[in-house]
Amino acid sequence: MTIAWGMWRFSHAGVTQGRALIDAAFEAGVTLFDTADIYGFDGDGGFGDAEALLGDIFAESPGLRDRMVLATKGGITPPVPYDSSRAYLMDALDASLRRMQTNHVELFQIHRPDVLAHPQEVARTLEDMVTSGKVRAIGVSNYTLAQHRALAAFLSIPLASTQPELSPLAIEPVEGGLLDLAMETDLAVLAWSPLGGGRIGDPQDAQAVAVAAALDVVANDAGVSRAAAAYGWIMAHPARAIPIVGTQNVERIGEIADVFKCHWTRQRWYDVLVAARGEKLP
Repeated sequence: MTIAWGMWRFSHAGVTQGRALIDAAFEAGVTLFDTADIYGFDGDGGFGDAEALLGDIFAESPGLRDRMVLATKGGITPPVPYDSSRAYLMDALDASLRRMQTNHVELFQIHRPDVLAHPQEVARTLEDMVTSGKVRAIGVSNYTLAQHRALAAFLSIPLASTQPELSPLAIEPVEGGLLDLAMETDLAVLAWSPLGGGRIGDPQDAQAVAVAAALDVVANDAGVSRAAAAYGWIMAHPARAIPIVGTQNVERIGEIADVFKCHWTRQRWYDVLVAARGEKLP
């Protein structure tokens, strides 16, 4: 599937509602489900709540896990804030698997770069996760270009994914080279916050208003929501980025497939980019 569903706020649902959200995502064609050990953390406790709820749902619904491509992340350790040491990451992976009541994940990603961890140590750790059979593929999230290249230099297996903030309002991956690196090295790009943290749906500043207007041209023509147009804009790039839809509303999850109704000409796509930049292209 070219769109994923994310579980940042999933822990607020109970088992019944959580299963309904997952079923809605399946119905919309989603197979890639994105979570992390930090999801559900409110600053005081509850570390791992989203994963734990998912595990409870798996326990009640045998066979559900096998229908998913399941991705999780580790390495954020409030209040440290980051830890990519071998000891921590190995323990974090095992804790995630216990909470989710599964023996493996299809993808494990470093959630945030730990600048005190040498990339060689991180590389050996990720490789050992794969060798153990607990992880099928490895990736990173929120890494800079230099951090990607430093880690890749020590890996004997390829990074499978990178997860940056990417939306029509967060275009650094487009203009800063990350999407070019993804195409060069065949990285899957998982775009978090594809609606600009809600600013696309409720534009209040000049940049967001201009981007929303450019997206509405495509959305209105296709008869879909502005959100669907925003996902489509991300997907139209040749890096084939995968938006992570974060809504916890069953009806809005059901609209995911509307993205394929959007038609992006080069003019329309660049109109959104220019609106995001706030100035003309050179």
